[in-house]
Amino acid sequence: MRPNFLKNNLIVAGLTLAVGLAGFPGLLSASTGPATANLNEKVRHELVMLPYLTIFDNLAFEVNGNEVTLKGEVRNPTLKSDAERTVKSIPGVETVTNKITVLPVSTMDDHIRLATARAIYGYGPLHRYSLGAHPPILIIVDNGNVTLAGVVANEMDKNLAYLRASQVPGVFSVTNDLRID
Repeated sequence: MRPNFLKNNLIVAGLTLAVGLAGFPGLLSASTGPATANLNEKVRHELVMLPYLTIFDNLAFEVNGNEVTLKGEVRNPTLKSDAERTVKSIPGVETVTNKITVLPVSTMDDHIRLATARAIYGYGPLHRYSLGAHPPILIIVDNGNVTLAGVVANEMDKNLAYLRASQVPGVFSVTNDLRID
Protein backbone atom coordinates (compact mmCIF):
# COMPACT_ATOMS: atom_id res chain seq x y z
CA MET A 1 0.00 0.00 0.00
CA ARG A 2 2.86 2.37 0.74
CA PRO A 3 4.38 2.17 -2.80
CA ASN A 4 1.03 3.09 -4.39
CA PHE A 5 0.70 6.09 -2.07
CA LEU A 6 4.19 7.26 -3.04
CA LYS A 7 3.54 6.61 -6.73
CA ASN A 8 0.28 8.61 -6.63
CA ASN A 9 1.98 11.53 -4.88
CA LEU A 10 4.78 11.55 -7.46
CA ILE A 11 2.23 11.59 -10.28
CA VAL A 12 0.39 14.51 -8.67
CA ALA A 13 3.68 16.35 -8.02
CA GLY A 14 4.78 15.81 -11.62
CA LEU A 15 1.45 17.05 -12.97
CA THR A 16 1.56 20.08 -10.68
CA LEU A 17 5.09 20.90 -11.81
CA ALA A 18 4.15 20.53 -15.48
CA VAL A 19 1.13 22.80 -15.08
CA GLY A 20 3.19 25.29 -13.05
CA LEU A 21 5.87 25.48 -15.72
CA ALA A 22 3.24 26.12 -18.37
CA GLY A 23 2.22 29.33 -16.61
CA PHE A 24 -1.23 30.56 -15.72
CA PRO A 25 -3.66 28.56 -17.86
CA GLY A 26 -5.94 31.41 -18.75
CA LEU A 27 -3.18 33.41 -20.32
CA LEU A 28 -3.54 32.34 -23.89
CA SER A 29 -1.47 34.11 -26.46
CA ALA A 30 -1.16 34.22 -30.18
CA SER A 31 1.91 35.62 -31.86
CA THR A 32 2.66 36.36 -35.47
CA GLY A 33 6.36 35.64 -35.74
CA PRO A 34 9.50 34.38 -34.04
CA ALA A 35 10.59 37.92 -33.05
CA THR A 36 7.61 38.19 -30.72
CA ALA A 37 8.45 35.07 -28.67
CA ASN A 38 10.48 37.04 -26.11
CA LEU A 39 7.83 39.76 -25.88
CA ASN A 40 5.18 37.05 -25.57
CA GLU A 41 6.94 35.60 -22.53
CA LYS A 42 7.39 39.03 -20.92
CA VAL A 43 3.69 39.86 -21.34
CA ARG A 44 2.67 36.46 -19.95
CA HIS A 45 4.97 36.87 -16.96
CA GLU A 46 3.72 40.36 -16.12
CA LEU A 47 0.07 39.32 -16.36
CA VAL A 48 0.61 36.27 -14.16
CA MET A 49 2.17 38.53 -11.53
CA LEU A 50 -0.94 40.74 -11.24
CA PRO A 51 -1.91 40.60 -7.57
CA TYR A 52 -5.69 40.23 -7.96
CA LEU A 53 -5.73 37.60 -10.71
CA THR A 54 -7.83 34.61 -9.56
CA ILE A 55 -9.44 31.46 -10.95
CA PHE A 56 -12.50 33.62 -11.62
CA ASP A 57 -10.65 35.77 -14.18
CA ASN A 58 -9.65 34.78 -17.69
CA LEU A 59 -6.94 36.86 -19.38
CA ALA A 60 -5.70 36.29 -22.91
CA PHE A 61 -3.46 38.34 -25.16
CA GLU A 62 -2.19 38.56 -28.68
CA VAL A 63 1.19 39.96 -29.72
CA ASN A 64 1.60 41.39 -33.20
CA GLY A 65 5.06 42.95 -33.55
CA ASN A 66 5.19 45.59 -30.82
CA GLU A 67 1.40 45.75 -30.46
CA VAL A 68 -0.42 43.81 -27.72
CA THR A 69 -4.16 43.16 -27.62
CA LEU A 70 -5.59 42.15 -24.24
CA LYS A 71 -8.74 39.99 -24.17
CA GLY A 72 -10.77 38.00 -21.69
CA GLU A 73 -13.08 38.52 -18.73
CA VAL A 74 -12.35 39.81 -15.23
CA ARG A 75 -14.46 40.41 -12.13
CA ASN A 76 -12.63 43.49 -10.94
CA PRO A 77 -12.39 46.65 -13.10
CA THR A 78 -9.09 47.45 -11.40
CA LEU A 79 -7.62 44.26 -12.84
CA LYS A 80 -8.51 45.42 -16.35
CA SER A 81 -6.72 48.75 -15.93
CA ASP A 82 -3.79 47.14 -14.06
CA ALA A 83 -3.28 44.65 -16.90
CA GLU A 84 -3.19 47.44 -19.46
CA ARG A 85 -0.86 49.63 -17.40
CA THR A 86 1.49 46.72 -16.68
CA VAL A 87 1.71 45.63 -20.32
CA LYS A 88 2.31 49.23 -21.48
CA SER A 89 5.34 49.41 -19.17
CA ILE A 90 7.07 46.42 -20.81
CA PRO A 91 10.04 47.48 -22.95
CA GLY A 92 9.27 46.85 -26.61
CA VAL A 93 5.51 47.32 -26.30
CA GLU A 94 4.35 50.42 -28.16
CA THR A 95 0.57 49.94 -28.38
CA VAL A 96 -1.89 48.16 -26.07
CA THR A 97 -5.49 47.55 -27.10
CA ASN A 98 -7.59 46.59 -24.09
CA LYS A 99 -10.57 44.39 -25.03
CA ILE A 100 -10.96 42.88 -21.56
CA THR A 101 -14.60 42.62 -20.46
CA VAL A 102 -15.52 43.41 -16.86
CA LEU A 103 -18.14 40.94 -15.64
CA PRO A 104 -21.30 42.40 -14.05
CA VAL A 105 -21.47 42.66 -10.27
CA SER A 106 -23.84 39.99 -9.01
CA THR A 107 -24.21 38.32 -5.63
CA MET A 108 -25.80 35.32 -7.34
CA ASP A 109 -22.82 34.98 -9.70
CA ASP A 110 -20.47 35.17 -6.70
CA HIS A 111 -22.35 32.29 -5.05
CA ILE A 112 -22.17 30.28 -8.28
CA ARG A 113 -18.42 30.97 -8.58
CA LEU A 114 -17.71 29.64 -5.10
CA ALA A 115 -20.06 26.67 -5.43
CA THR A 116 -18.54 25.73 -8.80
CA ALA A 117 -15.01 26.01 -7.42
CA ARG A 118 -15.98 23.74 -4.52
CA ALA A 119 -17.73 21.29 -6.87
CA ILE A 120 -14.69 21.02 -9.15
CA TYR A 121 -11.67 21.43 -6.87
CA GLY A 122 -13.28 19.63 -3.92
CA TYR A 123 -14.09 16.54 -6.00
CA GLY A 124 -11.58 13.73 -5.41
CA PRO A 125 -10.49 13.00 -9.00
CA LEU A 126 -10.10 16.73 -9.76
CA HIS A 127 -8.60 17.80 -6.42
CA ARG A 128 -5.05 17.58 -7.79
CA TYR A 129 -5.80 20.64 -9.94
CA SER A 130 -6.21 22.74 -6.78
CA LEU A 131 -2.53 22.27 -5.92
CA GLY A 132 -0.12 24.99 -6.92
CA ALA A 133 -0.09 28.76 -7.09
CA HIS A 134 -2.36 29.07 -10.14
CA PRO A 135 -4.98 26.32 -10.38
CA PRO A 136 -5.43 25.49 -14.08
CA ILE A 137 -9.23 25.36 -14.27
CA LEU A 138 -10.73 28.85 -14.56
CA ILE A 139 -14.38 29.51 -13.71
CA ILE A 140 -15.99 32.47 -15.48
CA VAL A 141 -19.57 33.27 -14.46
CA ASP A 142 -21.66 35.83 -16.33
CA ASN A 143 -25.33 36.13 -15.28
CA GLY A 144 -25.56 32.48 -14.24
CA ASN A 145 -23.77 31.17 -17.33
CA VAL A 146 -20.52 29.36 -16.53
CA THR A 147 -17.53 29.05 -18.83
CA LEU A 148 -14.73 26.68 -17.89
CA ALA A 149 -11.37 27.71 -19.34
CA GLY A 150 -7.80 26.61 -18.82
CA VAL A 151 -5.98 23.32 -19.10
CA VAL A 152 -6.57 19.76 -17.89
CA ALA A 153 -4.56 16.58 -18.37
CA ASN A 154 -7.09 14.47 -20.27
CA GLU A 155 -10.58 14.19 -21.78
CA MET A 156 -11.94 12.46 -18.66
CA ASP A 157 -10.98 15.40 -16.43
CA LYS A 158 -12.47 17.83 -18.95
CA ASN A 159 -15.77 15.94 -18.88
CA LEU A 160 -15.74 15.58 -15.08
CA ALA A 161 -15.22 19.33 -14.62
CA TYR A 162 -18.12 20.00 -17.00
CA LEU A 163 -20.41 17.57 -15.18
CA ARG A 164 -19.51 18.98 -11.76
CA ALA A 165 -20.14 22.56 -12.92
CA SER A 166 -23.45 21.55 -14.54
CA GLN A 167 -24.75 20.25 -11.20
CA VAL A 168 -24.27 23.53 -9.32
CA PRO A 169 -27.62 25.08 -8.30
CA GLY A 170 -28.41 28.33 -10.10
CA VAL A 171 -26.27 27.60 -13.18
CA PHE A 172 -28.15 28.22 -16.42
CA SER A 173 -25.56 26.83 -18.84
CA VAL A 174 -21.98 25.59 -18.91
CA THR A 175 -19.56 26.13 -21.78
CA ASN A 176 -16.57 23.81 -21.62
CA ASP A 177 -13.57 25.62 -23.16
CA LEU A 178 -11.01 23.51 -21.28
CA ARG A 179 -8.01 22.46 -23.35
CA ILE A 180 -6.17 19.17 -22.97
CA ASP A 181 -2.43 19.50 -22.37
